[in-house]
Amino acid sequence: MKKLKIAIPKGSLQEATLRILKKAGFNFFVSERSYFPSTDDEEIEAMIIRAQEIARYVEDGILDMGITGKDWIEECGANVVEVKDLNYSKQSLRPVRWVLAVPENSKIKTVKDLEGKKIATEAVKITKKYLRKNSVNASVEFSWGATEVKAPELVDAIVEVTETGRSLKANKLKIIDIVLESSTKIIANKESWKNKWKREKIENIALLVEGAVFAERKVGLKMNVRNDEAILASIIKILPSMKNPTISGLYDKNWAALEIIVDEEEVRKIIPKLKKLGARDIIEYPLNKVIY
Repeated sequence: MKKLKIAIPKGSLQEATLRILKKAGFNFFVSERSYFPSTDDEEIEAMIIRAQEIARYVEDGILDMGITGKDWIEECGANVVEVKDLNYSKQSLRPVRWVLAVPENSKIKTVKDLEGKKIATEAVKITKKYLRKNSVNASVEFSWGATEVKAPELVDAIVEVTETGRSLKANKLKIIDIVLESSTKIIANKESWKNKWKREKIENIALLVEGAVFAERKVGLKMNVRNDEAILASIIKILPSMKNPTISGLYDKNWAALEIIVDEEEVRKIIPKLKKLGARDIIEYPLNKVIY
């Protein structure tokens, strides 16, 4: 049987990735003692490895496909096919940032002030590229972890990844520049991409995963509305739906059923307005996938 070998990122992205894959329709069963999860798709062989290494193994053809960050693709300098950009991270549905940070009381105000200084980071190549772009000569050392605690005693500045900035603030650091914004990506090996069966399989997975990520931001709303042209018009006017709402008749011809897809963050504003305009039996429900 044909098999597609895919990599799931271990560590901070693992939980979010497995959840998204489940919503996309792919269930992976992870054992605490194994890095080879089983799956309900017999055409897939999965491996859990560090996100930092995935792009390299995909480039080498050991894996056909992987899910990793743009940052680690750049750090490895991997030559892979970037199949799909997915806006999710460990905690949120937005890109993460690699930032240049210094102690709150540091005299370093801009990247230019790092001339001759020392920087600690896990993203050494990305940081060196950033310094070259800004014509700054500074020493960059690899950090094995706990990078936030190294300034100012061990280094003058750090380049660290953050979603919210809370950890940096807790360690009395301030951000002075953004080095790189990074989103999660589906990548493929170039030879695998040329294989008709593998490419179709990868594209199908990417389509469903993208739909699952998009659905994270959306919910469905159903409601009953009096079948009155003026009332329907006033309700439709306030609905930020993807397309025109679906309206269908009920057994009681005096009422109609209305259904829409909206951004979840808008719901708390919309429902009270709908109620005031006469909508009844309002139901909010989650979505697994939204495919355009």
